Amino acid sequence: MTVTYLRQGRAGRRTVVLLHGIGGGGETFAPQLEALADGFDVVAWNMPGYGGSRLDGEMTFAGLAEALEGLLDRLKAERADLVGHSIGGMVAQEFVATRPARVRSLVLSGTTAAFGSKDGSFQEKFVRDRLAPLDAGQTMADLAKVAADRLVGPDADPFAGPAIQAAMAAVPADTYRAAIRCLATFDRFADIAGIATPTLLVAGEVDRNAPARTMESMSRKIAGARYACLAATGHMAPLEQPAAFNALVREFLEQVPG
Repeated sequence: MTVTYLRQGRAGRRTVVLLHGIGGGGETFAPQLEALADGFDVVAWNMPGYGGSRLDGEMTFAGLAEALEGLLDRLKAERADLVGHSIGGMVAQEFVATRPARVRSLVLSGTTAAFGSKDGSFQEKFVRDRLAPLDAGQTMADLAKVAADRLVGPDADPFAGPAIQAAMAAVPADTYRAAIRCLATFDRFADIAGIATPTLLVAGEVDRNAPARTMESMSRKIAGARYACLAATGHMAPLEQPAAFNALVREFLEQVPG
């Protein structure tokens, strides 16, 4: 499955791949593309169905990992540093669990190692509740107006809200539906302790989607992992606190051997 992507930096440098969340494509990493391009080959992918790419059939984590592998092959990158946010962090976990030799390092932002409850009731309600507005006739632009405020913390960069709203409004409704259903299936909890790749976890202090305490617990299960929590930050740390987020990522990447 071929995906589209945004790219800044110079080919031949160390490849950093940015994996976005459900509410927008690679454009949600605009601050990271600009800030990291001086030292890396920075690529922000669009998941299948985002950024003008096609979504053929059901979205699954196995399929997303395969698509990511295809992108690395196209970039001629034997290994990459993966920066995954929200569902993108889950894709990164899926990828490192199945293709560890291709991952140099991991940055996991606003994500979890598993989604929902063991009996599946939480997942069923989540999917039903998230898709209900679309089922009732609302548009992605309608959803975006509500989500932009809900996702950010009190000290978010003024740019964040409008950027989130624009990105989410541009997501095709069918893609959003597929991504929500895919998200609800994720479970790599049993594999988290086996991650041997250098890992940084970045949480938002007031993130309700991926609570800081959950991410801190994840960090304790990964040998040698680093953990940082950004104060007064919600779910969209890369856009809410771009300077702080970029500084954490750059410092981490520069300490991981190339």
